[in-house]
Amino acid sequence: MTAPGPHTTTKKELVNRIADRTGHTKVVVKEILQLFLDEIIRELALGNRLEFREFGVFEVKERKARRAQNPRTLEKVEVPAKRVVKFKIGRLMRQRVCDDPAPPRVRGPRAAAPTPPPTPAPAPAPEPKPPAKPVDRSPF
Repeated sequence: MTAPGPHTTTKKELVNRIADRTGHTKVVVKEILQLFLDEIIRELALGNRLEFREFGVFEVKERKARRAQNPRTLEKVEVPAKRVVKFKIGRLMRQRVCDDPAPPRVRGPRAAAPTPPPTPAPAPAPEPKPPAKPVDRSPF
């Protein structure tokens, strides 16, 4: 038997949880949640950046056109420019979800680059071996 993977939570499940916690009807919660999602899509379609403090930032980035290669046929293909949605995780979400939080950001003037750890001194050279007998590789 295989171990179960992560659970996929649906919008319906979120609506049920929120309705239970707030006492609002599922119909009202579903309508509000859908309006919220529609507004996110609308803002991103306009090219706007959405920032939800502690949660994260959604923004649209423009990808340049490029040449790629089909790995099966090795044929070169043109990939057109396109817009993609990027999400940058917020501090609170990182703390609660990620195993390895990002290092704290330095504010103000740029901090000097960290100094690398000192490199160990090179090992002493081995003692020279006595010369070997010359090998005659002449075909004559």
